[in-house]
Amino acid sequence: MNTVPVVPAIDDQPALEAIVAESLRLARAQGASDAEAGASTQTGLAVTVRLGEVETLEYQRDRGLGVTVYFGQRKGSASTSDLGRKAVADTVAKACSIARFTAEDDCAGLPEERWLARDYPNLDLSHPWNIEPERAIELARRSEATALAFDPRVTNSEGAMLSTHRGLRVYGNTRGFLGGYPSTSHSLSCAVLATQKQEMQRDYWYTAARDWRALEGADAVGRQSAQRAVQRLGSRKIATCKAPVLYVPELARGLLRSFVGAVSGGSQYRKSTFLLDAVGESVFPAFFNIAERPHIPGALGSSPFDAEGVRTRDRDLVAGGVLKGYVLDTYSARKLGLESTGNAGGIHNLVVEPGPDDYAALVRRMDRGLIVTELMGQGVNLVTGDYSRGAAGFWVEGGEVRHPVHEVTIAGNLRNMLQGIVAVGRDVDLRGAIRTGSLLVAEMTVAGE
Repeated sequence: MNTVPVVPAIDDQPALEAIVAESLRLARAQGASDAEAGASTQTGLAVTVRLGEVETLEYQRDRGLGVTVYFGQRKGSASTSDLGRKAVADTVAKACSIARFTAEDDCAGLPEERWLARDYPNLDLSHPWNIEPERAIELARRSEATALAFDPRVTNSEGAMLSTHRGLRVYGNTRGFLGGYPSTSHSLSCAVLATQKQEMQRDYWYTAARDWRALEGADAVGRQSAQRAVQRLGSRKIATCKAPVLYVPELARGLLRSFVGAVSGGSQYRKSTFLLDAVGESVFPAFFNIAERPHIPGALGSSPFDAEGVRTRDRDLVAGGVLKGYVLDTYSARKLGLESTGNAGGIHNLVVEPGPDDYAALVRRMDRGLIVTELMGQGVNLVTGDYSRGAAGFWVEGGEVRHPVHEVTIAGNLRNMLQGIVAVGRDVDLRGAIRTGSLLVAEMTVAGE
């Protein structure tokens, strides 16, 4: 009896499991030696308000199926947004047809059975927010109104946005894995402009969480966005110099994301990274530690298994400044002769061990230098490590903020920058898969006038 439903409900995990199981059965029936499939349903609501008026109101409802088959070490993939019986069968047939014409790849194939997640924890990742559009609009309006009322110099708005997302994904393969879990994500953001004479400055703030009850309040988001915009008034250029640079947490995350890219399996086997074969090397200073903690309940980066069904697990990525391993999926692990680290689809809660200093203490410790609160451009070369980004922020003298800064470029080499981190703040930002406080880099080139 065929149990595949025509259109599964958003929270019907058994129905998605049936679709995945049927896909695998059909692939085997057509001669595939192995197969994997992932089916998902997603729903969401997003509202944007600008100057009190609703600019957008969007509903999202998506579903999809992706199938990959292997004929020996020839691989074919196909996908569909139709989860009906005929579409599932057609998608499997298309994947099989593609595989018969592809070249063999000795690293292609499913994860080893011993890598797969068998018993995995419930990580409390799903907290649906059944908010009505009227209430979502009200919260976005309140956030923006609070920002506009904060200071008379806040004169315009780019808008406030509230979004809520709910999804369910099921993955299975012919090595005996079949599993899935629901998840949610919610956010509220506000961006405003402040003016003074002929000067105009923009800034924003946002809150994000799995559980909508953990979001910052609408008023708090609005006040923070306005305060940040006002603080940037009176911005000026500075003379070119070499100076310490303090990355605030939300930008420190981006610096560490470049490090993750450099130690990813793809960069390693392609030999396209400044950290080639760097395991065992001191990449950071001796006090610096990064751990991957994929099972933190309710965290935005948590996952019980990766996109290939490989179990996720706690590990030290950097200990005492020394790189302990790479970030690998199955294919890159085989290319390097290693085992998957459970990172197909990305990293899962990289936690940088915080230091004792709060943000104010780091500013005092810097004494003279640049606090970076905004970055522009994509001037990061992971092959050479060369780093050059447009920046804005605040200039510090004598351990105190003296004035805002704009139209500067900060430059260096990532290898030197990572080695040159002299402190990690305890002002940890939890709004992403990389959890870090502010990072103080000993010296970079700050190019201004």
